[in-house]
Amino acid sequence: MNTASPDLERVVHFLASLSMEMDNAVDPNTPNPHLNMILHLLRSHSEGRVVSPSSMVSAAGVPYATATRKLAEIQDAGLIERRPRTRTGKSHSLHPSPDLLESFSQLADRVDRLVRSTFGGARQTSETTDYYFGGSYQPGRAAIAPPSALPQPLKLPGGLRILVHGDPTFMVMEGLKRQFEQMVGTDIHQRAFSIDRLHEETLRNADRPKSRYDLIAVDLPWVGEFVEKGVIRPLGDVMDVARLDPADFHTAGWQAAHWGGQPYGVPSQTTPELMFYRKDWFAEDGLEPPATTDAVIDAARHFHNPQRGRYGVAWNAARGTALGHTFMMTCAAFGQPIIDIPEIAGGYDAGNLAGQVLRPTLNTERAHAAADYLLQLLAFSPPDILSMSWYERVRPYGAGQVAMAYGYTLLAPYFELDESCPAHGNTGYLPHPHGPKGVPIAPVGGYVFCIPSNLAADRLEDAVEALVAFTSPGAQKLYAQNGSRTAPRYSVGADPEVRRLSPIFGLVDQMSWRDELQFWPRPPIPQISDIIRVCGNELHDMLRGIVSPRDALDRVQARAEDILRH
Repeated sequence: MNTASPDLERVVHFLASLSMEMDNAVDPNTPNPHLNMILHLLRSHSEGRVVSPSSMVSAAGVPYATATRKLAEIQDAGLIERRPRTRTGKSHSLHPSPDLLESFSQLADRVDRLVRSTFGGARQTSETTDYYFGGSYQPGRAAIAPPSALPQPLKLPGGLRILVHGDPTFMVMEGLKRQFEQMVGTDIHQRAFSIDRLHEETLRNADRPKSRYDLIAVDLPWVGEFVEKGVIRPLGDVMDVARLDPADFHTAGWQAAHWGGQPYGVPSQTTPELMFYRKDWFAEDGLEPPATTDAVIDAARHFHNPQRGRYGVAWNAARGTALGHTFMMTCAAFGQPIIDIPEIAGGYDAGNLAGQVLRPTLNTERAHAAADYLLQLLAFSPPDILSMSWYERVRPYGAGQVAMAYGYTLLAPYFELDESCPAHGNTGYLPHPHGPKGVPIAPVGGYVFCIPSNLAADRLEDAVEALVAFTSPGAQKLYAQNGSRTAPRYSVGADPEVRRLSPIFGLVDQMSWRDELQFWPRPPIPQISDIIRVCGNELHDMLRGIVSPRDALDRVQARAEDILRH
C-alpha cells in the first residue's frame, strides 16, 4: 500500500483533532509521543510531504531526549521506513511502513463504525455547512496576488496553534487550512469557541506556565483588559510593526487594537454592525430606508404581521453578553457613550483610556431614550426575541420572516451565499439608525490576532511570521473569496474581484472614509466584559417587565460604578 486511502486520511485528521481537544480539556495531562509522531507521519504521507527525523521529534510534544527515544521505539517496532534523501546516504526521510498503513487502515474502519454507532451516523447539515462556508469562488486575474509560500517554512514543534472565535470568518480559515499549511510549511491546529468561552480560555491560558497557543483572536473590547492583565504582548516588542502596513487597515479597526498608544494585535476581521433591511419590501410599499430610530419603529410597525408569520425587526436580546452589546451600541446611536469620555470630531475619544479615572454614564437622559427604544422594538419583534442572539437574529431575516435585522457583516454570508434565501439579493445595508441626538455610525466589531505574553521564546519568531502571513492582503482576499464578508484592509475592500462578491465591501469602505466606523460604543477598558454582562442581565429583566427602565438603569449605573472603583 503506497498511498493513504481517503478513509485513512479522514480518520488520521479526526484522531489528531480529538487528541488536541483532549490535551486541552484536561490539565494536567501527559502527551502521547508515540501517537503524536505516528499521526504526524501519516498525515504528511497523505499530503505528499517529506518527513525528517527532526520534524518527527518536534511533533512528539515531549522534551527532545524523550522524543528521540520514543522515535527509536517506533522504528524498532517496524512501523517506520528510513529512505536515503541524498546519494551519500547521510540524510534520511521517514515513511510509514506497510504494516503501519495496514494497521491504521483497519483502525479507520473501526473508528468509523464506532462513531456511527455512538452518534447515530449524524452528518453536518447543509444549513450549518452553507452558513459557515458558502460556495467557492473561482478568481480570474486578481489585483491582489494570492498568498505565496513563506521563504522558510515555520519550524514550530507540534505545528502552529491558534485560538479563535467560532464565527463564519474563522471557519472559512479552517476550511482553507490545507492551503495555509502549504503556505507556512507546518500543520495548523485551530480551536474555536463561543465568545464567552473564548474569553475564559484566553484567561485560563494566561495562567499556564507556557501558552498552548501561538496566536489568539481577541475581541476588540477585550484589548485593554488583556493588556492590563498581562495576557498579550506589545507588537513593537517582537516585530517591526511597519511590516504590517498599518495605513492599509481601516482606521477604527487599527486604533481599536491599541492600548496606551501601543498596538497589541493585528486586525484579522473588521466587521461593523449594520442595519440589514429588505429593500424589495421597502420599495414595494414606497418606504424610505430607515435612517433614524423613529423610522425603524414606523417601518417595523408597518411590516409586523404575526398572523402571516412576518415580523418587524430582529436584534440581540438574549440575556447577558448579547443584550449587553446591543444596549451599548443603542446608547451610541442616541449619542451616549457608556463612560464619560471627551467628545472629538467624529465621535468620542476611546483611544486614550489607559490610566484614566473612568465614570459610567448609563442612566443619563440619552441612555433612557435608548432603553425606551429597545422596549418599542420588543413590540414588533419575533416571539422568541428574548432568547435571540448573534446568529438567531439573522436566520429569520434570511428566511424572509423579518423586515429588518441588526447584524454584523460577518453574518451576511448566511443569506448572501444562499440563493434559496428570500433575503438573497434583496438586502440593503445601513449604518445604525440614529436617535434625535445621535449621528449615523457603524459600531466596529471583530477580532485582532495577538501573541500571548507567555508564549515560549523559541516560538516567537515563527508566530510573528504566521501573524504577518494570515493578516496580509493576499490572505484576507482569499477569505473573502471563500465566503467571508469582513475585510480589515482598504486594499482588499477596493480590489475589483472582491467588490464583485458583495456590496458590503464597498459600503464599509465608504463608511470608513466618512468616519462612520467607530469603536467608542464599546470602549476597550479593562472592566468592559463585566459591564457588558451587567447591562445584559439588568436590561433583560427590564424587557421582561420585571423592573422599570429607571430602576434597571439605576442598578446598571450603581453596579458599573462599583466595578470601575475596584
